[in-house]
Amino acid sequence: MSRNILDEAHIHPAVRGQVSSYHRELVAEVQAAVAANTVVVVGMGLNPFPHKARKILDGLGTPYQYLSYGSYLGGWRPRTALKMWTGWPTFPMIFVKGTLIGGANDLQKLVEQGEFARMVA
Repeated sequence: MSRNILDEAHIHPAVRGQVSSYHRELVAEVQAAVAANTVVVVGMGLNPFPHKARKILDGLGTPYQYLSYGSYLGGWRPRTALKMWTGWPTFPMIFVKGTLIGGANDLQKLVEQGEFARMVA
């Protein structure tokens, strides 16, 4: 399945640079963490779901890298760049061995099905 992304031909040349560089350093930081760690949780303050994901991982004894970017009222612009990059609309964003698995509820389902253990093995 491919994700619909606006074709570059349909982005006016005057704004292509803005689109391609929108908080590029933040995206690069997350990409580096995903490349260097088996499990990465990208979250934000004041959101209970990143906490839920971390609690699940802590309960399993699974090491992970946690990156937090702002809260509901602050940091939403940089987080938008992460949403644009992944196509995932909410936080947390959980990556296992470089693959986005979704959020906290998705992690819980994979744990219950035994798939998460297979992924990190």
